[in-house]
Amino acid sequence: MIADLVIHNGTVVSPEMAIAASVAIKDGKILALGAAQAMPQAGEILDARGLHVLPGAIDVHVHFRDPGYAHKEDFATGTAAAAFGGVTTVFDMPNTIPPTGTGEILREKHARAAASAHVDFGLYGLLGEDTIEHVPALIDGGVIGFKLYMGNTFGNIPSPSTGAMLEAFEVVAATGKRISLHAETASIMARREARMAAAGRRDPLAHLAARPALVAIEAVSRAALLAEWTGARIHILHISSADELRPLAEAKARGIDITGETCPHYLMLSAADYARFGGIIRVNPPVREARHQEPLWRALADGTVDMIATDHAPHSPEEKTRNDIWSVDCGFPGVETQMPLMLTEAAKGRFSICDYVRWSASNPARAWGLYPHKGVIAPGADADLALVDLARPWTIDDAKIQSRSKISPWHGREVRGLPIHTLVRGRFVMRDRTLVATACGWGRSVHRIQEMPAPALRNTDQTMQAIVAGASKEQAA
Repeated sequence: MIADLVIHNGTVVSPEMAIAASVAIKDGKILALGAAQAMPQAGEILDARGLHVLPGAIDVHVHFRDPGYAHKEDFATGTAAAAFGGVTTVFDMPNTIPPTGTGEILREKHARAAASAHVDFGLYGLLGEDTIEHVPALIDGGVIGFKLYMGNTFGNIPSPSTGAMLEAFEVVAATGKRISLHAETASIMARREARMAAAGRRDPLAHLAARPALVAIEAVSRAALLAEWTGARIHILHISSADELRPLAEAKARGIDITGETCPHYLMLSAADYARFGGIIRVNPPVREARHQEPLWRALADGTVDMIATDHAPHSPEEKTRNDIWSVDCGFPGVETQMPLMLTEAAKGRFSICDYVRWSASNPARAWGLYPHKGVIAPGADADLALVDLARPWTIDDAKIQSRSKISPWHGREVRGLPIHTLVRGRFVMRDRTLVATACGWGRSVHRIQEMPAPALRNTDQTMQAIVAGASKEQAA
């Protein structure tokens, strides 16, 4: 057999070890892994001397703004940024125009993504007060999971009542899909923001004051209770505080199927940076006081927090530099800079390159039913690879990133470690730090390979469906 590509002289990284090995690729899959002399002949040879070969990162939290906000981002520019960041699979959020809340809208969004994505993707379905009835159609249409907004954020998606959350959890639990949660309590934030705005507080730190860690503690605790009652699988997005780690850890100890992510800005930025960046740093949940950083790092190390994601949320410079903090759009780009930022911390000795692969690739793949197709370099897996120069210095320059958004708090930051080549299912999508134009449209939805375990449902006799059906039977009798 002749392979399509053999990569020689690289250091292949898994969560367990980093070893010198060659990798053979055939028809988009890893064909073989081992000594150079054991590799088959190949149509192409790549010398990866000096590079580490990582499983491509899986970013389970991006906003590519398509459709509805094309001036901020679209699937072509967002996935190009992902390719430059060594990210080979992205999960896109549903707060677009229109929100991804019906089967028809999902079909249209799949078509848009498939036409221009450079990397593989999953699409979230919106789970809210008015979309519960559409869950079956969204499942049939191919969602990777569901997104539920417990707190307000960009797009003003209404937060469902706790009663609607319970019913939504009941319905999705039966499908086995995971529900990702923006875990902040809407009513607390709305009241505090309104009072501060009325009092004339419009400074950047007012945003932080409106969203104390309490909103995350309450929301994570409430979501965990509903998941425990129903058997739903849940994922806590963008963990920003040390305080919410306790309800997260306690939920895991009780056997709830709950995972969590944090983002580079919560690990590396703090409230002290508001004075420097102003509205540029505004994001939901907010960047918090420095005391939260070390507990979040420890939570990654001990497995309380499962993975790293970015909450890539692009906006235009004008939308990020308004004088009134309440009118500044929340979020900033991150899918291209996550890997260099994290590799810089690895170079400092904070964690190992194997740890990074666990947080960026293996754990996301396992949590979302993509393993062993993705998140691993092993025979039979998709050849999703990031070839990285761990010693390469780089200064982040907003003007040079691939995202349509050209403003972030990372501008001017010096990093060490840079993806040089990115392959998705065996094809180069970024090579020698150059986008491969013919890869536009190469990305495909990963829902086709998703295999979630069978659900473990609880209290099924007390679901909304069960009690309504019971009432109907009583009336018929």
